[in-house]
Amino acid sequence: MKTGLKITLFLIVSGLMFISVKPAKAQCAQCAATVESNVKSGGKAANGLNKGILFLLAAPYLAVAAGGVIWYKKYRRKNVGIDMRDDKLI
Repeated sequence: MKTGLKITLFLIVSGLMFISVKPAKAQCAQCAATVESNVKSGGKAANGLNKGILFLLAAPYLAVAAGGVIWYKKYRRKNVGIDMRDDKLI
């Protein structure tokens, strides 16, 4: 396939994916009802729920970062000699 055709196909597929996005409810009905009633009565259950979601969201990023640090430390080059000539380039 030609490069232009690939780019056009990619843009069409990406556009269709962005157009077809539908919002989703991430909580079960019972959890949502409990949090709503707690907030209406002055409770702080929603804050705890939001902090828990952020904690769970951070875990994969921390795992990838730890893997990256381990990979970097294991595979970086050590004691690489750079042989440069002392001649000036004119």
